[in-house]
Amino acid sequence: MLKEIGSVFSFLTIIPTGNSNLETVAKYMYLFPIVGITIGLIVGFIGFGLSFFLDPLIVSLLVVASLTLITGIHHTDGLADFADGLMKKGTKEKKLAAMKDLATGSAGTVAIVLYLVGLIVAISLSTGFQLFLAIFLGEIMAKFSMVLMANLGKSASIGLNSPFVELMKNRKKLVVATIITLIPLIVLGGTTGLIIFVVVTTLTLFLVAISTRSFGGITGDVLGSTNELSRLASLLVFVSI
Repeated sequence: MLKEIGSVFSFLTIIPTGNSNLETVAKYMYLFPIVGITIGLIVGFIGFGLSFFLDPLIVSLLVVASLTLITGIHHTDGLADFADGLMKKGTKEKKLAAMKDLATGSAGTVAIVLYLVGLIVAISLSTGFQLFLAIFLGEIMAKFSMVLMANLGKSASIGLNSPFVELMKNRKKLVVATIITLIPLIVLGGTTGLIIFVVVTTLTLFLVAISTRSFGGITGDVLGSTNELSRLASLLVFVSI
């Protein structure tokens, strides 16, 4: 099991824990929230420590940089591709082609800018333990949202997303992922954690619906963008309550 968990960590982060076999990662996708817990702890403690010495905006910028460093930018790139695909006029095939285009369009650029600004503003509104908690809960929900989407959605086309969607059609795996997610959300987040869970779950359902309508299903870019949007939604909810 440790080897399999290592593959999941290698897939979602730049932490060198061994070879990341795609089929193995897809099989154990339900453990994504564990990776979210780990990332949340690391980046959360970074933000917690820095908040005692630096201005909130500087701390926020360093936290976002830390998230980017640990997770890489492939999910953020997915958000840009997702936005380009949604804004493309025409058939589902044209929209899918726009997502696969290596060049980032204007919609993708705007989406990334708004996303980063949103992250920096949301994170800057918390300090100390509250900052740690916001980051921690946000990372868990970001990873759970991908698990939920893979369970509910269907593949828009054969690609890297296919094994994830196929192997997550298992109710027991979804239950395990939900339990792993809810325990820290309830224990540490209380009512706020539950509200975040409901909001992000609703957002994921919406993204599944809009992706199915626009592309005929979900893709790897849609999964990646869901991770990013769920993180942002979690942070916005946390600082708004």
